[in-house]
Amino acid sequence: MRAVVLVNAYIRSPGMIRQAERVAEELRLRGAETSVMKNGEFSAYVHENRITLRQNCDFVVNLDKDKYLPRMLEKCGVRVFNSARAVELCDDKMLTCIELAGAGLNLPDTVPAPLCYYADAHAEEDFLHSIESRLGLPLVVKKSFGSWGAEVRLCRSHEELAQAAEECRMFPHLFQKRVGVPGEDWRIIVVGGKTIACMKRKNDCDFRSNIEAGGKGFAAEPPAEFIAAAEKCAAVLGLDYCGVDLLDEGGVPYVCEVNSNALFNEAEKVTGVNVAGAFAEHIMAQMRA
Repeated sequence: MRAVVLVNAYIRSPGMIRQAERVAEELRLRGAETSVMKNGEFSAYVHENRITLRQNCDFVVNLDKDKYLPRMLEKCGVRVFNSARAVELCDDKMLTCIELAGAGLNLPDTVPAPLCYYADAHAEEDFLHSIESRLGLPLVVKKSFGSWGAEVRLCRSHEELAQAAEECRMFPHLFQKRVGVPGEDWRIIVVGGKTIACMKRKNDCDFRSNIEAGGKGFAAEPPAEFIAAAEKCAAVLGLDYCGVDLLDEGGVPYVCEVNSNALFNEAEKVTGVNVAGAFAEHIMAQMRA
């Protein structure tokens, strides 16, 4: 069986590189001839009215967020983990929220920002006041696309909200009610619909708990309701593998984000769970089914 672990064409993060190598290593241990390839190295294109693939493989582990190549692969009959649709739903934070709404999960109240196409335009004051009235202060502003908490802002005042709206106006973004304890969340890793590893993340210097933003992970066992919420997120979004970030609002789990290609290096380190191995085992079982 031949496999490709697909990464971004411009990959720089040591953590992302290690993640790809770990998945490839575990797949090789299970008998799959596996290579790690950058998106730009995998040749797929439309030729004579058909999609043509230059690489021959049975399945692809997609650790990138590109939406076009995975769809081309699937159209050619190549199995992709996670599916193109699942990755797209997770990559766009507003689409994630829309898809999970009504599924029996707790979501922070969320308002999508209207798209802006003019560089000289500005957010309307009436709109900003309506956001404050609906969500309260402090509130969270997020760009719809982004990783590691880099495009997330906490606004404590109208002035900070106006500044964040100004900085984000040319990008898809959303406004969200702040819930949970600042600087704390649960990261729950789900593979094949089952929770395999959990850690509590804390950041004493920032409201974001992301490891890349300075947070630290600690092995911990969340309440059963949190595990159930994480597994439901994976099921609703159709994910083979994911990291679900849950906020604790007085003992009630609220979905912060769902990451289709969540980095698992910290989780492996602090929990001792072979996350890459569990993912590889699930993939091989699916391919042999």
